[in-house]
Amino acid sequence: MAALESTRAFDPWDPAFLADPYPAYEELRARGRVHYYEPTNQWLVPHHADVSALLRDRRLGRTYQHRFTHEDFGRTAPPEHEPFHVLNDHGMLDLEPPDHTRIRRLVSKAFTPRTVERLKPYVERLAGELVDRLVEAGGGDLLADVAEPLPVSVIAEMLGVPESEREPLRPWSADICGMYELNPPEDVARKAVRASVEFTEYLRGLIEARRKEPGDDLISGLIAAHDEGDRLTEQEMISTCVLLLNAGHEATVNATVTGWWTLFRHPEQLARLRADHALIPTAVEELMRYDTPLQLFERWVLDDIEIDGTTVPRGAEIAMLFGSANRDAAVFRDPDTLDLGRAENPHISFSAGIHYCIGAPLARIELAASMSALLTKAPTLSLAEEPVRSPNFVIRGLEALSVEV
Repeated sequence: MAALESTRAFDPWDPAFLADPYPAYEELRARGRVHYYEPTNQWLVPHHADVSALLRDRRLGRTYQHRFTHEDFGRTAPPEHEPFHVLNDHGMLDLEPPDHTRIRRLVSKAFTPRTVERLKPYVERLAGELVDRLVEAGGGDLLADVAEPLPVSVIAEMLGVPESEREPLRPWSADICGMYELNPPEDVARKAVRASVEFTEYLRGLIEARRKEPGDDLISGLIAAHDEGDRLTEQEMISTCVLLLNAGHEATVNATVTGWWTLFRHPEQLARLRADHALIPTAVEELMRYDTPLQLFERWVLDDIEIDGTTVPRGAEIAMLFGSANRDAAVFRDPDTLDLGRAENPHISFSAGIHYCIGAPLARIELAASMSALLTKAPTLSLAEEPVRSPNFVIRGLEALSVEV
């Protein structure tokens, strides 16, 4: 075992680390394949091969409750946090088979290649309209004006959330996602609980409205499956909708603004992209690899596993470092070099295994659409001021990205 005797190599609360965690990841990879990290009581896994294998290893799980009790794992949650955990624990991201399989099979019907491809004209039109407004204003905040409204509108449209009711979706999502950070403080937990209650009540009302008047949307589809085959409980429907709204835009928003911030810091690559828009598909993949929106993904150890001679016991928690895996020189040639034409790019930004991101095809369409619109309609887009990085580690992004056109 390579235990971390200090936080020198990995300190997710240090602003310097948050600004650029990649040198620390390189040190972690050099020091071993698994590291026990006492501040979070987790085992850090930094290598691509190990992360990729563990994402597919059924001895690990996003939850343990399908096999063990909280008492078995020595875990307790404050009762005042219950609304968050009820919401979170019934979504497919935090379920294991057979419940995960049942829910994912149903929801995946909304994300077939044909369905996603049908959304492409709507996504491209919306991206163009948002960029047009940015250009007319002479610039603005790329996050608030383009990166955020595009995926929020798309997933809300799919679910059937009326346009007039979409404003609280992003704040609710941000507050709930705060609980996914490492050792979240109590004020973050209180916000997550409040958002969980409000989001749940809103969706309960929307589900009731769709029961009375079904539409051509995913919520209506989930209701029909629930009523006809009793395959989904109301809580599973609510949790699924929250997960789709959260996961359906958080990564895309952050990938957009972090990607453009990366391009502004690599002017030669930006010039290359402006000269050849055919690079957009590989550019999207490379930007997600180079500065990964989801830096860490956690799994519970359900049965003892061995990594490089170290036994990680049942009941432990493994933290797979996606950001580190995506810079692993064993897999990526010149991993610290941004190459928008990188052909071989097996990044794991969308995870892998049974929890591979169900919305990955849609996210790729959204990222490509906004990039294409900005390159075409704002060809001289430039940074107006240095951005402020989000204080979060697990979900990596910016507070804002001010640009000029």
